[in-house]
Amino acid sequence: MFNIVLIEPEIPHNAGAAGRLALATNSALHLVEPLGFSLEDKHVRRTGLDYWQDVKLHVWKSFEALQISAAKGAQFWYLSTKATHSPWHAEFSPGDYLVFGRETKGLPECLIASAGENALRVPMVPGSTRSLNLSTAIAIVLYEAVRQQDPAW
Repeated sequence: MFNIVLIEPEIPHNAGAAGRLALATNSALHLVEPLGFSLEDKHVRRTGLDYWQDVKLHVWKSFEALQISAAKGAQFWYLSTKATHSPWHAEFSPGDYLVFGRETKGLPECLIASAGENALRVPMVPGSTRSLNLSTAIAIVLYEAVRQQDPAW
């Protein structure tokens, strides 16, 4: 239904959790190298449990390679604590790409700045926390996108 993109993920647990979210929503998981772990890492497999082999997994050498291969008309949504627009106002479509950056650095600021209204931020109470766990942020945005396609789902 959707495409979850992790650019240079560093923590295997988050990739495993993203894989489970992908399976639960019939979405694909795209990992952009370099990865901070091996896909054979026991933490990736443990988090993905016995479902990991069923994940629609794509590994890319670069984000540009992924963009070139994207289906025509698919939108890219860039998630960052530095963005100002909320996912509650975005209009997601099946096949869109939800792009998340590294756990320690997020996405490059130039990418967020050039994304315009396609740069999204999960709302948080000001001063409450710097950021959310990556897999938590993925779940929030992914399920909003899914909800928009079928509110009764």
